[in-house]
Amino acid sequence: MSELPPAQPRNPLHGLTLEAIVTALADHYGWEDLGQRIPVRCFTHDPSVGSSLKFLRKTPWAREKVEGLYLFMLRDIRRNRLAEPGDSH
Repeated sequence: MSELPPAQPRNPLHGLTLEAIVTALADHYGWEDLGQRIPVRCFTHDPSVGSSLKFLRKTPWAREKVEGLYLFMLRDIRRNRLAEPGDSH
């Protein structure tokens, strides 16, 4: 009997593909800034989502850094939204 994995309602990475994470980071920071934050060739030399995915799927330590930066980005966006004047939330 196989058990389903537990639901992860508070895990912001749950249900996201690596492609969605890399795309969001590249859109938010741009490839140049992303390459400075995580200095790996797939971000610094002729970067693309495809080449990044190939590298990150084979390199667990780099994937962890990417996921960590994504979580930081989400916190930063949330913090900036809360700090905007006139925001009624």
